[in-house]
Amino acid sequence: MFVLLGSNGQITSQLARRLLAAGHATRVVGRHAGALAPLQEAGAQIAIGDPSDSAFLERAFAGAAAIYTMTPPCYAEPHMRAAQARIGEAVAQALRRARVRRVVNLSSVGAELPAGTGPIVGLHAQERRLDAIDGIDLLHLRPGSFMENYLAAAATVAAGGPLAGMEAPDVPIPLVATRDVAAVAARELVTPQHQGVLVLHAPTHMTTRAVAGALGAATGNPGLQYLQVAPAEMKAALRAEGLSADAADQLEALARWLSTAALASVAAGPVAVQPTTAEDFAREVFAPACAQAALTQAR
Repeated sequence: MFVLLGSNGQITSQLARRLLAAGHATRVVGRHAGALAPLQEAGAQIAIGDPSDSAFLERAFAGAAAIYTMTPPCYAEPHMRAAQARIGEAVAQALRRARVRRVVNLSSVGAELPAGTGPIVGLHAQERRLDAIDGIDLLHLRPGSFMENYLAAAATVAAGGPLAGMEAPDVPIPLVATRDVAAVAARELVTPQHQGVLVLHAPTHMTTRAVAGALGAATGNPGLQYLQVAPAEMKAALRAEGLSADAADQLEALARWLSTAALASVAAGPVAVQPTTAEDFAREVFAPACAQAALTQAR
C-alpha cells in the first residue's frame, strides 16, 4: 500500500494514477471527498480528514509500505507559514508513530535556505522536521518551478494579453513539468534509488521572456510578450483571487528570489535532469489549455 498526501493536486493525482496503472494499492489523503472522487473512481482508496490532525494521519498511514508527503502552500491562510507548520508537525508526528520505512517528501529547489524564498521557507522547515525522525529511508525531492504555474495565464493569453509575472524577464529559472516529478516520485516509492536530496529540473533553464516565446510559438502567437508587473499590482490581483495578504507577500519574496539567486540552489544536491522541455509543455499542455480558454471566451 502506498499512501499519498496532496488530495487531487497536480502531482498527487498524476502519481496516484501511475501507481494504480501499475497495479499498486494506493490511498490518497485529503480534506474533501469531492476533490478525491476522480481518484476513487480510478481505484484509489481515499482518507478524508484534516491534515493538521496527527491522529487522523496516523490512521491514514496505517499499512503503508511507503508514503509520499507534501506541505500545501496554504495560500488562503492569514498566516501562511503558521498553517504550513501545523500540517508539517502533524505529518512528522504521524510518521514517527506509524513507523513506516520509506518516505518521499515533495520539497523545492531552494529548500536548503532558511529565509528569503517565500513559501519555500516552509518547505525548508519541513525538511528539517523529517530529517529529525529516526529510522526512515527519506528522500526530499527538490523540483524547480513548475511549468504548470503558467497555466494560470492561459485565459489571458487566449484573449490576446501578455504573459505577466513579478519575476525579472531575463534571469534563467530552473523549471520542471509536474508529470516528470510524479514519475520520479512513483519510481522512488516503488523501487527506491536515492536518499537525502534529489534536485529535479528540465534540460534547459529558461528566462520568463524565453518561456513567453515558447508559449507564443505553441499557440500561434509568436509575438507573445512577457510583462513584469509591479509587485503592488500583482499582489492586488492575487488578493482578488482569494489569496491572503501574507501569501501575496510570500509570493513577492519568491519572485524576488527567483529573479536573483535561484540557479545557485540547483547545485545544493544531486541533480536528475528531466525530459520535458518548456517547448514540450507549451505544445502538449499549455496550447490545449489556451484553446479551451478561447472556446470558453467565445461562448
